[in-house]
Amino acid sequence: MAGNAADLTRIRAEVGRALDDFIGRKRGDLARISPDLLPCVDAITDLLAGGKRLRAAFCYWGWRALSGADCPPIFAAAAALELLHASALVHDDVMDGSDMRRGQPAVHKRFAARHAAAGWRGSPDDFGSGSAILTGDLLLAWTDEMLRGSGLPPEAVRRGMAVLDLMRTEVFAGQFLDLVGQAAGATAVDSALRVVTFKSAKYTVERPLHLGAALAWTPGQSHDAQAPDAAGLYEADAAFTDYGIPLGVAFQLRDDILGVFGDPASTGKPVSDDLREGKRTVLLAITRERANPAQVRVLDRSVGDPQLSATAADEVRAVITSTGALAECELMIDRNVKEALSALDAAPIAADARAALAELAIASTARKA
Repeated sequence: MAGNAADLTRIRAEVGRALDDFIGRKRGDLARISPDLLPCVDAITDLLAGGKRLRAAFCYWGWRALSGADCPPIFAAAAALELLHASALVHDDVMDGSDMRRGQPAVHKRFAARHAAAGWRGSPDDFGSGSAILTGDLLLAWTDEMLRGSGLPPEAVRRGMAVLDLMRTEVFAGQFLDLVGQAAGATAVDSALRVVTFKSAKYTVERPLHLGAALAWTPGQSHDAQAPDAAGLYEADAAFTDYGIPLGVAFQLRDDILGVFGDPASTGKPVSDDLREGKRTVLLAITRERANPAQVRVLDRSVGDPQLSATAADEVRAVITSTGALAECELMIDRNVKEALSALDAAPIAADARAALAELAIASTARKA
């Protein structure tokens, strides 16, 4: 459990309010076009109601690290990352064919059910996929709009947009490399780690911190008395990279473990979904690297099987455990968290941000999510 240094409860509440205000305004805009658009807003509202708000929290503490003031505009700017993440989730669920997200039907399943219930023409699944793609696109467009309308000065927004653009390019790269890896049957650990770096580590931790810092920094600014006066955006960004990449890798490793061994009540999706979808995770890459021929046959037979049974999933979990891959991932998480925490020691940032980021490192990689 997180303590009080990261102030997560308040950050989540403030980000939630900013999202509610923004979505409320967009609901009015779309309602004036046609009431048929409102189910899209309802799906977005329900999706945004869940989530840990980690990206927003890292953005906020990137801002505070460079002595940014605690004010409503930073929460609105950080909330834009929640729209970006929701967009990625909607599209990811279409690509993976996932049924559930955050404990409720995935957006494409939601619209497919709406089509079927109404008795409309054509394929419910095609309608669901098309509706979800458009909804994800809308969320992506709203990301820019929310950041630009956050209330921060235009020059700060300009700096922030450059980080946001880079972040989106990198997450595309990670997603596409993941797609290629699944299609090609890639099994190497280093390939899986490259996907993790771009799809999760940079996207979840490093770039949100860089965004907050870019929004807060102005040339020649002085910092908190407890932080070095000579520290600037470049030095802070370097420290955030040294902290963010190992922590982001550890975060994804934990997510991968929970995707196979976690409690569906916590993860919000069936526990065998990652195995059923054949995700090329670091956990499975290590398993395959260490597996004997009989164990490889189990993996080949079951991982990626859309009809994966509970018994077959248990057999895969047994292989993961017996090869030592689960234990190795736990060790990797511990090593990466220690590396991230070590990077904070000399980071040229405000003391309260250092304490908050140390707490976030533990909270975001906890064994239970």
